[in-house]
Amino acid sequence: MTLFSLDDLAIAATAVRALVPPTPAYAWPLLARRTGVNVIVKHENHTLTGSFKARGGLSYVDALQRSNMLPKGLITATRGNHGQSIAIGAKRAGIPAAIVVPEGNSAEKNAAMEAFGGELTIAGRDFDESRAIARHLQSEKDLHFVPSFHRDLVVGVATYGRELFADHSCLDAVYVPIGMGSGICGLITVRDLLGLKTEIIGVVSDQAPAFALSFEAGRPISTETAQTFADGLACREPQAEPLEIIRKGASRLVRVTDNEIAAAMRLLYVDTHNIAEGAGAAALAALIKEKLSFQGRRVAVILTGGNIDMPVFVRVLQGETPKVRPR
Repeated sequence: MTLFSLDDLAIAATAVRALVPPTPAYAWPLLARRTGVNVIVKHENHTLTGSFKARGGLSYVDALQRSNMLPKGLITATRGNHGQSIAIGAKRAGIPAAIVVPEGNSAEKNAAMEAFGGELTIAGRDFDESRAIARHLQSEKDLHFVPSFHRDLVVGVATYGRELFADHSCLDAVYVPIGMGSGICGLITVRDLLGLKTEIIGVVSDQAPAFALSFEAGRPISTETAQTFADGLACREPQAEPLEIIRKGASRLVRVTDNEIAAAMRLLYVDTHNIAEGAGAAALAALIKEKLSFQGRRVAVILTGGNIDMPVFVRVLQGETPKVRPR
């Protein structure tokens, strides 16, 4: 069954456009010279929250309002980008948003969520523990829990895919990072609705390979840790619904190392003067890894976000790969 229709996408786009204009998708000549591939970067780092997730919260809350089901408040778990989105959506609707983040989370993402109106709770050693804590607080505080993957989130996020294919309909492939799956599932659904043949390739961290293991096994497989500095990729517990869509619609999943991600962050800064967080650079890291397969062809990479703490980004620009301490 299709996750949403083109009519659904148009409705979501109206909600998204209230705060998120279409983001650019540029073909960068220096990246083309470096890789031998006509590389098009979809700049989701150019939204008001600095990531593609800005779209999802707006469409999710809009769907609640259109269904006359707006609750007294929302609660969710996040590493930061999803939380900013939910905070914005809730504030526009005039309700509070409680947001649970793990210990040691990005200080700058935390500050942004609070600035957008989120009420922060720091609890859990990683995202998956924070999600369990948010579920507990949901019943305790009588709030509406917003998952990381839901049809009404995905259709909002998918508006970036509609924009990309409107600007560049003849793409041979698109590389897209996978956290909890909303971005890639939205992209797959839009491609299929438009009847395009573009290959979609998912990207995960080799330090957080749960989706890759699940893709290969055909069923959700959890991991004990997700120790990557690319926090947007740090998933330990894949959900069955996005996994099914990814298995049907993605040609393959590519694993990239933290060193490869850090190198791609530097290249994006040098060749495009854009800041990418770890997850945001993962797609380019994967394309570089497979560039010989796409010589002379048109390939897009989704720069999903640019929200990285300044001290961490400085270390990356100095040639380092940030390390994550086990928790």
